Formats: sequence, C-alpha cells, structure tokens
Amino acid sequence: MRDELIAVLALEDGAVFAGRPFGAVAALRNGRRGEVIFATSMTGYQEICTDPSYRGQMVVLTYPLIGNYGVMIDDNESRRPWLSALLVRECSEDYSNWRAAESLNTYLARHGIPGVCELDTRALTRHLRAHGTLRGIIRAHEARETPDLAARALEARAVHSVTELDVVGEVASPAIERWEQWPLHSSAPRVVLIDTGFKRSIARSLAACGLDVVLAPHTITLDTLLRLRPDGVVLANGPGDPASMARLVAIVRGLLAEELPLMGICLGHQILGLAAGARTSRLPFGHHGANHPVIETRTGRVTVTAQNHTFQVNAATLPAESGFYVSHRNLTDGSVEGLAHNSLPVFSVQFHPEAAPGPQDNRDLFDRFAALVGRRVDVRSAQIIAAAPRLPREQRAARQDTEPTRAFTAARAGE
Repeated sequence: MRDELIAVLALEDGAVFAGRPFGAVAALRNGRRGEVIFATSMTGYQEICTDPSYRGQMVVLTYPLIGNYGVMIDDNESRRPWLSALLVRECSEDYSNWRAAESLNTYLARHGIPGVCELDTRALTRHLRAHGTLRGIIRAHEARETPDLAARALEARAVHSVTELDVVGEVASPAIERWEQWPLHSSAPRVVLIDTGFKRSIARSLAACGLDVVLAPHTITLDTLLRLRPDGVVLANGPGDPASMARLVAIVRGLLAEELPLMGICLGHQILGLAAGARTSRLPFGHHGANHPVIETRTGRVTVTAQNHTFQVNAATLPAESGFYVSHRNLTDGSVEGLAHNSLPVFSVQFHPEAAPGPQDNRDLFDRFAALVGRRVDVRSAQIIAAAPRLPREQRAARQDTEPTRAFTAARAGE
C-alpha cells in the first residue's frame, strides 16, 4: 500500500516537492505541518531526530544516504523523537551496525513520526537558502489522485510558526530530579540544569566533569532554584523563540545578581543575551549542522562547531553597561556565537560544545565551567570556615596540645 502512495510537501510560497512516504505513513493522511529547515550533518540522524530543539520543524537532511547504520538505544538525546517530519533523499531499509536495535523506518513509525524519501533534497535545500525558512504541509495521496496544490499552499500559509507555539512546554519535564548516570563523590559541586528541552549529552558532559547535575523545569521560581543550593547553573538548549521565555529571562537576571557561575548553550545563550539587555531576531534559514566555523574574538582561535538554532542575539543591541561582550563570532555570516561577562563567572555559546552529532573541538568549555564552579565552592568553603565559632586562643592551644596524646592513646589501645 505504501508503494502506491505519494507524499507531497507544499510550501507557503507555492513550491511543491514530491517523494515517497516512510515511517508513520498514516500520519500523512491528515497532513503533517511545521517550519521546514535543512541540516547539513553527514552523520547523526538519530541525534537530530531526538534533539528537542527541532520541535515544530520538518528537517531536510542534505546528506543523501540516511539510515544505513540503524538506530541505537543509547544514542538518543531525549526520550523520543521530536521533529515534525524527516525529509531525505534515500532512507536505507538495510543497516549494518552491531549496536543497532532497529531500522530508522521502524523507529520513526513506532513514535508516530512520518518521513519522506526519494525527495530532491538538493533542490529543496537551495530553495530554502534562497527564500529562508518556510512553513509547509505534507500530505500523502494515492498515485492515481490529482491533489489541489493551490489549496495545499494555502494550508501551508496557515501553519503556526514556532514563535506562536509553546514548544518548550511540550518537550521539557515539569519535575525536579537528579541526573544519576555517573558515579559521583558525595561532595561533588551541584549544578542546576534548567530544562528547556535539554540534550542528554549536555548532562553527560557536566557529570563527566565531576559535577552533581540536578534537572529543573523552566517554570521553576528563583526562590525554589536557590533553595536547591546550586554552585552553578546551566541554561540548556531548546526549541522556539527566546522572546517567548520572558519568565525565565527574569530568573536569569536574578541569578546574575547572585553572581553564580552561569553557562548558556544555544537557547540558553539567547536567554542570557535577553537578560543582559540585548534583543534577538530570526536568522534567514538558521544554522543547522556540524560544520560551522567559529572564531573566539579575544584569542583568534577558530573551531568547527555543531549548531541547531533559528534565532540569534543581535550584537548591536547589547548594552555596553551590561558588562557583557561578544566572545565568539560565526565566520560565515558574522553572527554572535558567544557572550561572556567582564567580571562575573558567566558565559554562553550559541553552538553545541557537547556536539552529538558533530566535532568536539569545544568540549573544554565544560571544563571551563567546572573550574568556575570549583572556585566558587572553594570561596564558599573558606567563608564557612571563617564564619565558624572559634574557641578562645588559650583553649585552642590546650586542645592542640592534647590531640597527639589522644591519637597515640587510641592507637595503642587498638594494638
């Protein structure tokens, strides 16, 4: 039955692209809607499918062969795939990988995510580059049927953009819980990872630095967050328009006043920019891929980064009095790729230092954040010691004199 179906993607500007449906084919009978974007990674289709940042979007993969190494349970970046649809040139039914549990086709079908293959992804990508991110709708019909393409274009124009949707609320967890996938020392510094649709690789990277990671919902209040007694806070990635996160922006302003170590990633970077007083805007077609060159402005160091975002922080709107400066720039279009504060232990990056998928040139940023947290822990410990009640000097001297005798007596008693 599936071989007799044709899937048609209609864009809001009237452009039409046809292919063959796979995955959750039945979902295309009523139509699947979303913004259409393209991603340039050659590998990592599973991580892309399960990245919550793609909620509300249909993803075109520019690499032509997809599915050839199957799907691995341990490589999921969240509990399920979140994208609206996956658009590819070829989806391989056969896969070769000793870790694979099932095919991509089976995996997507099981989770209700449709796909379209045998699609001219090259032409579609060029169209999106020329015209920017466009809204679209995919419907499947019998090969003998003649669809009303003009009506489909009208449907596409009625599709809600991610700015109009509560996509963060759909992907984030409402609970406070510990990330316990790494053995930790009982005195490990605690960091709160605010869940706006976080990738598991971010939590894994923080835990690998010896940090005790606590997941908190994006709806948490500042008072509740501070009662968790964090030694640092991480603002995670996530989908949607940062301008819709006004409540979290206000919380971040409160965290800046507390001078806590703070790290922002992707959406978290944009939220930090808004908290600093800057404004954000939509990029023409976003940055989605694993090959984006970025330069660190003060050192000149260039790295290749993994990215997935549609919005940016506008450098010209960053107030000079905020204390923040642009720490990284995209070498392709000059957009802001990072912020840092001149005196506070606060920084953010627009790209993904955890990669997954992509190059790991910037994994050291997690070490940098862990070092900032460690310094705060050391200072706080010194303050606690300094504030502790003190015995009078003569009593301290007498106690110190007797300690060796007590230890020697106890040791002899154990012989």
